[in-house]
Amino acid sequence: MMGTTLEAIKAKYEEAKAKNLNLDMQRGKPGNEQLDLALPMLDLVTSSDYKNEGDVDPRNYGGLDGTPAMKELFKEFLEVSSVGEVIIGGNSSLNLMHDTVARAMSHGVVGSEQPWNKLEKVKFLCPSPGYDRHFSVCEHFGIEMVLVDMTAEGPDCDQIEALVANDASIKGIWVVPKYGNPTGITCSDEVVKRLATMPVAAGDFRIFWDNAYAVHHLEEEEDQLANILDACKAAGNEDRVFIYGSTSKISFAGAGVAAMGGSKANMDWMRKHLSMATIGPDKLNQLRHLRFFKNMEGVKAHMKKHAEILKPKFDTVIEVLENELGGKGLAKWTKPKGGYFISLDTNEGCAKRVVELANEAGVKLTGAGATYPYKKDPKDCNIRLAPSCPSVDEIRQAMEVVCLCVAIADAEKNA
Repeated sequence: MMGTTLEAIKAKYEEAKAKNLNLDMQRGKPGNEQLDLALPMLDLVTSSDYKNEGDVDPRNYGGLDGTPAMKELFKEFLEVSSVGEVIIGGNSSLNLMHDTVARAMSHGVVGSEQPWNKLEKVKFLCPSPGYDRHFSVCEHFGIEMVLVDMTAEGPDCDQIEALVANDASIKGIWVVPKYGNPTGITCSDEVVKRLATMPVAAGDFRIFWDNAYAVHHLEEEEDQLANILDACKAAGNEDRVFIYGSTSKISFAGAGVAAMGGSKANMDWMRKHLSMATIGPDKLNQLRHLRFFKNMEGVKAHMKKHAEILKPKFDTVIEVLENELGGKGLAKWTKPKGGYFISLDTNEGCAKRVVELANEAGVKLTGAGATYPYKKDPKDCNIRLAPSCPSVDEIRQAMEVVCLCVAIADAEKNA
């Protein structure tokens, strides 16, 4: 570090504060360069050229679960076997997840004996550190969250199997299976198999498989993820999983296309509920996306351009961490091959103080504890770093401040 004594580190920190920085690494938003990549999409549907390839007029009602062509694209994106196993939604996969939980609470899912909100208690397993908005959905519906540890292979299946085997009030589990938020971990084949095959006390137990970063690679050597729906079908548990994805971090974060997949029975269940809520999604937006990407090969080619923008940002975070904290026993961090986040673990009891110090120096970080249920990190050590939106220079400045804050917090803790 730039100085070996606490006084020297604090002096550097005061210098940083004097710069009046205003740097934000709180959320995994695409940067402007990424959003610019999709701008030509806006010119592909015009007042004189808006006809769909199918027989559904995109200006009108209809197409409750998406246009045929968009379902074909997302069939491959979600890795399901037929278009009957796909539903196209609006721009947000989080919206689809929220609505799935809401409908399970009000009506139950396929195989439910009664709506979940009629039960004395409903619990979800929450692998942590995990995605804060998953946890917010649970809190919103009064679902009790049960913390499950993350391992290098994915959620701890020993813990999960022991919990679900005898507790019928456990109705779901959240999983970000590829380049997980915030750890960057991809579930191993063994984890996928165990989740698909494990005995569960609740016959209507569901895996909420949020494959948000399915095509968000940073390296040429991509992580591989086993097919969860195939594994569930092979185990005779084809209704166990709901799969989600979107183009929110591929095209436009506020105007992408979201989709969910699963067994035909699960999708028919969702279609029935959708018919009470809408007469159809935004088919003009679907048409724009189809004309721009054309197919999954087009999506993959587009994401290589994203990687060219994102990789230097991730590399900068790792470089500064290694230069300033490497070998000092102050923290450890992930080196993901894709996704949107880097997970930083300080020594126990330091994360909240690091975030507080960084904020005082003009560097906004995701709140400590946000990656755990009820915002309570039992070890107060995890911080989610989101390098996608700032520039490389801004990231370097921000991370130098973060490293100073880690050193100060650790020294204060041990004083």
